[in-house]
Amino acid sequence: MSELTSLRNIGKEIDKKLKTVGIMTAEELKDLGSEAAFVKLKSHYPNVCLVHLYSLEGAITDIEYNHLPNDVKKKLKEFNDKL
Repeated sequence: MSELTSLRNIGKEIDKKLKTVGIMTAEELKDLGSEAAFVKLKSHYPNVCLVHLYSLEGAITDIEYNHLPNDVKKKLKEFNDKL
């Protein structure tokens, strides 16, 4: 089992928040997916924002969050807007 902080975009703060909502390892985050993980975070931390969602997606796909393809960012923004 890999530490969450072994993933790109996951620092100490988001690591702590993910563990608070029951996501303890990199594998658990990858299995859950960025959108489901974001919903868990949003329910416990209402002020998490779209950048957090981008960071989760980038962690799963091993891409810096600010280098995600535009179509991926658009899809994630639409998901965020529906929450």
